Amino acid sequence: MLKNIDPLLNPDVLYALCAMGHGDEVVVCDANFPADSVARQTVLGKVLRLDGANAPRAIRAVLSVLPLDSFVDHPAERMEVVGDADALPAVQREAQREVDHAEGRSTPFASIERFAFYERAKQAYCVIATGEARGYGCFIFKKGVDLAPDAPNAAEGTR
Repeated sequence: MLKNIDPLLNPDVLYALCAMGHGDEVVVCDANFPADSVARQTVLGKVLRLDGANAPRAIRAVLSVLPLDSFVDHPAERMEVVGDADALPAVQREAQREVDHAEGRSTPFASIERFAFYERAKQAYCVIATGEARGYGCFIFKKGVDLAPDAPNAAEGTR
């Protein structure tokens, strides 16, 4: 057991999130997404699973350790509803609240058309499949850097 780490984050997910570099992307997807086949084409090459969690809960866990990229306009993106790009299903509204809370500010999702989302997901570092049963619970997050001024400097060592 680790302190201050969301217990939902298993060792495989923690490894992937830590191994990602600035600008790498992680997909958090619902149970309807073709996670296994898409994940085989990612950098990691295999799907990671958080089956016991819905998408907003998984996003909360992921963003508890993953800083979003502050150098891009849209570090958080969502899959568009087919035929209604402006629609925001409940799962996306709930996910938006998690993103805003993690960032401490409004960080609106950009939207990506469904088939463009699939192609983009193949370029991600990894895919995390959740147990989210609602459709359109699919998101892409771009990793940033932690610019916290109070973070220990590795050159100074730790106490």
